[in-house]
Amino acid sequence: MSLTGKTAVVTGSNSGIGLGIAECLAARGARVVINSFSDSDEDHALAEKIAKEHGVDVAYIQADMSKGDQCRALVTKAEAKFGGVDILVNNAGIQHVAPIEDFPVAKWDAIIAINMSSAFHTTAAALPIMRKGGWGRVINIASAHGLTASPYKGAYVTAKHGVVGFTKVTALETAREPITCNAICPGYVLTPLVEAQIPDTMKQYGMGREEVIEKVLLERQPSKEFATVEQLGGTVAFLCSEDAAQITGTTISVDGGWTAL
Repeated sequence: MSLTGKTAVVTGSNSGIGLGIAECLAARGARVVINSFSDSDEDHALAEKIAKEHGVDVAYIQADMSKGDQCRALVTKAEAKFGGVDILVNNAGIQHVAPIEDFPVAKWDAIIAINMSSAFHTTAAALPIMRKGGWGRVINIASAHGLTASPYKGAYVTAKHGVVGFTKVTALETAREPITCNAICPGYVLTPLVEAQIPDTMKQYGMGREEVIEKVLLERQPSKEFATVEQLGGTVAFLCSEDAAQITGTTISVDGGWTAL
């Protein structure tokens, strides 16, 4: 599957799931814009590394995804850099865990802004560009928590449910055009952030690595295996293919059976 000639913008993509998706799209020939809120030499070096590995153009563009104007500017800067935006992957997200009555208001506002509202702003900026180019794919990285819930994750669950709803609206508004919009709903994915949590969780529960993965981290994931960033990247690439041209307004769960429970 080739994406040569296409330009992809992946938000929140200097690590973890977003980086895996960006690398997968670059491997298939797409020009890629990676993004985060920082603007370090390491960020730009990462873009150069991906470009060199895959022989494509890759740029790093800083944007704070909690700010609507910066979300929109990310898309317009990508168009200015590469002449268009064909693929938009809304991946940026943060998490905080607390009971509703104790949930910090600032954390609630930040999670709603970064996990949900950013997708509205980037999509609003990208759709006119996609229409001008005659083709587009909007892919929102939601979560198993966009389809189900867990206690103490009120803001995250609310935001991810909102992303799934926004996905459906976007698909309906573009249904008569060569533009699709879908949401991917991962369960637990083995990212560097999750990997870093394992030693502390082992100490907390007095368990070995494999036991804490199966009984604690993957308690709700029936496969008892993590999804991988490569699998998520491959799912994104499939949704960008012509085979997926009539898949729009839906969710694809990559969760080891979590939402089948």
